[in-house]
Amino acid sequence: MFPGATDEREVTDATDDAIRGSHTDTGGQESDRDGANFVVVGAPLDATTTFHPGTRFGPQRIRSFAAPFDDYDHRSDRHFSDLGVVDRGDVRAWDDVAEYLEYLTSTLREVVWNDGIPLLLGGEHTVSLAGVRAVEPEVFVCLDAHLDCYDVYDGNPLSHAAVTRRIVEDVDSIEEAILLGVRTGSEAEWERAAADDVTVVPPEDVAEWSHDGQFADRDVYLSVDIDAVDPGYAPGTGTMEPFGLEPRDIRDVVHAVAPHADGFDVVEVNDRDDGQAAALAAKLVREFVFSHVDG
Repeated sequence: MFPGATDEREVTDATDDAIRGSHTDTGGQESDRDGANFVVVGAPLDATTTFHPGTRFGPQRIRSFAAPFDDYDHRSDRHFSDLGVVDRGDVRAWDDVAEYLEYLTSTLREVVWNDGIPLLLGGEHTVSLAGVRAVEPEVFVCLDAHLDCYDVYDGNPLSHAAVTRRIVEDVDSIEEAILLGVRTGSEAEWERAAADDVTVVPPEDVAEWSHDGQFADRDVYLSVDIDAVDPGYAPGTGTMEPFGLEPRDIRDVVHAVAPHADGFDVVEVNDRDDGQAAALAAKLVREFVFSHVDG
């Protein structure tokens, strides 16, 4: 369970019925939504990782390295455990990626239909497609080292290297993608990213980036691929790319975008470091929640 969240898996059927018929979250705190405000869902997909595998361990690793964090947040003057966060555990992955994404989409769509904000823990970046399908935003904001704009990679249109392309081209609600921190891609990907529906902000410009009111009256989905940060800070990811962002850069983007976002994920964390990537991912989940509530 994500620390500070209520473990929804431990709720009995009778209690669950009572909760769903009330106006409190599953922690018994007053909520401004019918049920949970935020719902953590793990998606341990590890099917198309192209270098270091291990994203199947990401969700539980993120939860584990969130354990030392204080419940109280001084910046927002709030307690995480007061904000109506529940954890539904992991949606176990299987080999058929298309089928898995459909099932994951339906799980996340239920969260959205119940007026909750999905907090998706990856897993490879492909799972973001399910999050975007469920939320149906106009704008996809993504922190990433890579363009992920292949049409197909190794013959697979559902590769994690093609996820941004799938989101932009296959999700009807999407009007544009804003990619922050990108510093690599194939020639064909850069050609695709030059189109009007994609904006690329390189790492050196992220600190000065602002959405400048462009999210007004538009739904937004925020995705953080942990490899957006420089691998010196978070080596526990599958395809490390040097010259990346500092953790504070990503935190500041999360602070800016979270008030406008109806869905969030952090992906591509694996088990190949001492917890640096997972700890950063867990902290960003919390920063999103605090900033969304304050927004």
